[in-house]
Amino acid sequence: MPDTAAPAVTSPYEGHGPRRPSTFGRPLRVLAWLSFIAEVIIIGTGGAVRLTGSGLGCSEWPLCTPESLVPTPEQGIHGIIEFGNRTMTGVVGIIAIAVLLLTLKAVGGRRSLNAALWFALAGIGAGVACYGIAWLAGVPAFPFFSLGLLLATVIGAAHSMRITTHRRDLTLLAWIVLIGVVAQAFVGGITVLTGLNPYIVGFHYASSLVLVCVTAAYLVRMYEPDAPRERVVPRWFAMLSHVTGLALAVTIFFGVLTTGSGPHSGDANVVRDGFDATILAHVHSWPGYVLAALVAALTVIAWVQRLAPRRWLLVLVLVILVQVGVGIWQAREGLPELLVGIHMVLASLSAAAYTVVVLNLKRPVA
Repeated sequence: MPDTAAPAVTSPYEGHGPRRPSTFGRPLRVLAWLSFIAEVIIIGTGGAVRLTGSGLGCSEWPLCTPESLVPTPEQGIHGIIEFGNRTMTGVVGIIAIAVLLLTLKAVGGRRSLNAALWFALAGIGAGVACYGIAWLAGVPAFPFFSLGLLLATVIGAAHSMRITTHRRDLTLLAWIVLIGVVAQAFVGGITVLTGLNPYIVGFHYASSLVLVCVTAAYLVRMYEPDAPRERVVPRWFAMLSHVTGLALAVTIFFGVLTTGSGPHSGDANVVRDGFDATILAHVHSWPGYVLAALVAALTVIAWVQRLAPRRWLLVLVLVILVQVGVGIWQAREGLPELLVGIHMVLASLSAAAYTVVVLNLKRPVA
């Protein structure tokens, strides 16, 4: 008897049949997709900043120069590229706010929506207060404004989850995205103020990748009914899937270290010291090949046994195959900027596809 928690359909693990259509309005569905797309795009624009040497195109933060919010002609193309990425951060934030507010209105009604708006006002007030204190103390003030805003956002999320009784999963995911965007703006500023410290730059990228996964998870759960979930694959298959996720995380980790030690430092005057990029490139490839083998095995097993996540595993296989091909190509060509940028974006799409696979290991109870 197969190890499963789901009733048999066509196959012991076929699941519960077609999913119900989303009960949420079209504006929320469109914005949820835009949120995912924007998170992927900002990884591309962030990569462009680094790969074109525009990391310090704007020498200040949040202003571009001490006297100007926008880049000046003297800063040239580097200032435009850096400012474009900062503008994209604003777009991502506006979409995240819209998704959150529509989610709260859909699942909690006016009470949840009004509570979030009050916390937003409190957050702005807390940020202004922190800014004033820092300014009086003679230290950089805007980071403290960001910290005050971030703290109020976290408290608002905790209160919102406490009063929400319906679709807490979507509410939590929407809050995580907004908190992540606010935190990313703060980390981005610290990146500039620390002269593109490679560890902070790497953390900045990894955090963006996590937000891609969270927005992908929101899309999956948005199209599912609000019901308890049960496993629709064998236990050993679920465990192997999670081991595959560990291999993916290790691959991305060493990829971040490799890029941080390579020639693309984000600015011509920034020199990377520490790890040997050549050695790290080989180390990065080892878990990558293990990952490819694990995903291939999972895909074959899923299609043979007609398991629920088989179609998304096929998507993951295709993305990883392209990712491996681009990785080998860029290594042989001496890390050209365009290929490195494509490799970075593909890593986020691999992580998003894996997230969907994991969520398909379970389905709502019919």
